This record gives sequence, structure tokens and C-alpha cells, in this order.
Amino acid sequence: MYIDAETINDLARLLGSLALIGSAVLAIYKFIERDRAQSKTIRSIQTEQTLLCYGIKACLQGLAEQGCDGPVHDALDKLEKHLNKQAHGAPPEK
Repeated sequence: MYIDAETINDLARLLGSLALIGSAVLAIYKFIERDRAQSKTIRSIQTEQTLLCYGIKACLQGLAEQGCDGPVHDALDKLEKHLNKQAHGAPPEK
């Protein structure tokens, strides 16, 4: 078998094409994995925020029961409206 410049050129093109395809597949894989990790992080943050909202609601209700007026009732009403909208999938207000 005789290896000339054309054969070497064909092999180089083939290896270059394979490297390009491999790097594209690897980039897509990394993108998908990063998206999965971000989605997991976002879900954990949402869970934490939900717990914080319920804790704040409990504190505001406790203050309202002790007789605090004014901003306590306003904040409690706004928080209850927000939680109700979020529970039913309403779009956020701007």
C-alpha cells in the first residue's frame, strides 16, 4: 500500500471532522448537565423560599393576634394574596 499526500490529506480531513463532531456532542452534553444542575438548584431555592414565606406568615399572624396593627395587617394581607396566587399558578404582578 502506497501512502501519498492525497491519502494523508483525506485522513486529516476525516480526523478533523470527527474531532468537530465529538466536540459538538460534548458541548451539548455539558449544556444539558449544567441545565439539570441549575434546575435542581432552582427547585431547592423555591422550596426554601416557600418555607420562609410560611414562617413569615406565622410571625405576622402571631403579631396580629397580639394586637399589632397597621403594617402587620397590610403585610399579612399582601403575603396571603401572593401565596394564593402562587398556589394557583397566577402570573406575577409587576
